[in-house]
Amino acid sequence: MAMSFDPFSQLDRFAASVLDSVRAPRLMPVDLFRDGERYVLHADLPGVDPGSIDVDLDGAQLTLRAQRTADNQEGVRWLARERGAGTFLRQFTLGDGVDLEGISASYESGVLSVIIPVSERAKPRKIEIESREHRQSIDA
Repeated sequence: MAMSFDPFSQLDRFAASVLDSVRAPRLMPVDLFRDGERYVLHADLPGVDPGSIDVDLDGAQLTLRAQRTADNQEGVRWLARERGAGTFLRQFTLGDGVDLEGISASYESGVLSVIIPVSERAKPRKIEIESREHRQSIDA
């Protein structure tokens, strides 16, 4: 296998290895959207052990945490190593318009899905309009 030398990629790898030693939680990419009467959050977590995933709710703070272990193969010479290992973390502050008791989560094909229902009081509703003429005709 022929590989060309790119000095900038070597610099990128060096910087990544130095920054990786800090062991700060990694950011997981998410999509968040409203679908009718619920919010749907999809978080990419490929290669994560499902047993390491935690979805916690503390008040209005939703925390997603997962762990991916490093693939430490002895005696190999890495040519590229871009899949990060360590702790992945995202936090969201939920507003008053969601049903905190109805939140559910599932993990399939490397994607964590969190369903956050909209609360009854936040759902659109029709407001009845009263008028004085209408009331007077009822009283008469």
